[in-house]
Amino acid sequence: MPPSDTTQTLQEAARRRTFAIISHPDAGKTTLTEKMLLYAGAVDIAGSVRDRRQARSTTSDWQAIEQRRGISVASTVMRFEYDGVTVNLLDTPGHRDFSEDTYRVLSATDAAVMVIDAARGVEEQTLKLFEVSRTRGIPLLTFVNKCDRPGPGPLAILDDIEAKIGVHPTPVTWPVGDGAEFAGVVDRRSDELVVFRRREHGAAEAGEERLGISHLAELGTAGDRAHEELDLLRAVGSDHDSELFEAQETTPVFFGSALWNFGIRHLLDAILELAPPPAARTDVAGGTRALDDDFSGFVFKIQANMDRQHRDHVAFVRVCSGRFERGMPVVHEPSGRTISTKYAQSMFGQERESLQQAWPGDVIGLVNAGDVRVGDTLYRGEHVRFPPIPTFAPELFMTAHNSDTSKRKQFARGLEQLDREGVVQVLRHPERGDREPVLAAVGALQFDVARERLEGEFGAPVLLEPSRYTIARRTDPESAGTLRDVRYVDVLERPDGNLLALFDSSYVLNKTLDEHPELTLEHIVVS
Repeated sequence: MPPSDTTQTLQEAARRRTFAIISHPDAGKTTLTEKMLLYAGAVDIAGSVRDRRQARSTTSDWQAIEQRRGISVASTVMRFEYDGVTVNLLDTPGHRDFSEDTYRVLSATDAAVMVIDAARGVEEQTLKLFEVSRTRGIPLLTFVNKCDRPGPGPLAILDDIEAKIGVHPTPVTWPVGDGAEFAGVVDRRSDELVVFRRREHGAAEAGEERLGISHLAELGTAGDRAHEELDLLRAVGSDHDSELFEAQETTPVFFGSALWNFGIRHLLDAILELAPPPAARTDVAGGTRALDDDFSGFVFKIQANMDRQHRDHVAFVRVCSGRFERGMPVVHEPSGRTISTKYAQSMFGQERESLQQAWPGDVIGLVNAGDVRVGDTLYRGEHVRFPPIPTFAPELFMTAHNSDTSKRKQFARGLEQLDREGVVQVLRHPERGDREPVLAAVGALQFDVARERLEGEFGAPVLLEPSRYTIARRTDPESAGTLRDVRYVDVLERPDGNLLALFDSSYVLNKTLDEHPELTLEHIVVS
């Protein structure tokens, strides 16, 4: 790469921030996403994309099932500019049934914001998502949401974070009052008191008055309590340390209310200041792909029918190195084939527009890009392969029946797409094949999404019946022959060629392991 291109690549990478938002359901993650877009100027009114003021549904939850149930079931990408920085915000599902989608998305980020409900503290799914972040080496910022509601208090929240998650919280802002008396925050870095004022039911930016910290005395009991708590924090040394933060030993904490836009600007500014920019990516051989090397990236998500009129599918690609230019040929590493990128797009929820170029840290959408799958590497120049994204063995199983034989092609096409996206895993018996495919999932809601999308997007009515299987383990062809002779065990195949041994019960699994310790039976499907 010429020196001028190298310089530009490094400069562009340095002004990228790519992060995800993770939380337990109902902690306010999607609301926080919308309010970040509002403060960045990406939307005029919280809940509507600029120039679409009549569409008051959230930008990130665009699927019909998401809008009807009020939950996120699929991750989305929003790219926008804020204060001279290109931000790639990846909104993730909070419900545990869709944790695999969150896991895939976290592989494409450089940091994450963990949202905690001020009244509930660290909840079960929050803890699980943190563990996923830890395995990925992703530093976390924490936003304590819903401070406008009664709760145990900020000191108790800090204790909860440290006790359950095992990282040391370092408050950057500190709340003054809680519940109905939540008046504002103290910015510990500048020793400023920021008093909030509600506006337009949270649809517009909150009013903010910045005062000296001495004005705490004017806020009565809430101000006195905040002053005492701040003295305690200074005494125990709870200040932000960038090295400890990036090492995942600490998490900077911010307090606010996404509903009323309190504390949103502090958090957004901190993401630009504290979250790390893209860094060299480790390849499957343990080496690294330098930021200024030729283009490379990996697919972390596939989504079909974002444009219902064209029935297309989009591969979401995280750029790891080099400059991406629209239309340039890239190599699909698993097949060695060259694929076109002339339909590259940038993403903003369901909205898409043509993308001319992208840099490390950006997410690009490639429309109808051949047979790429989640985890695939794309590159130019010197060969590179990034580690695949692990898929864990499913826990729930349903047998799918095509309810309308005249819709056989639609049924098959729909199942192929849902498996490709990772909505469910589609497993086939060597004898029954497409007549009775088994749908496998981590959570029950995945089946609801699969049924609705098969019927709504592909016009294929489906009947789902409970299966006798309860446990799955990855196996190999050498073990499959023995397993097929074991009672209450079947060996089914995924479209990618992986074999899964399905067991009726944990008793059958354990008995099989005892009698055949030489067999391959792994919890991780792809490692």
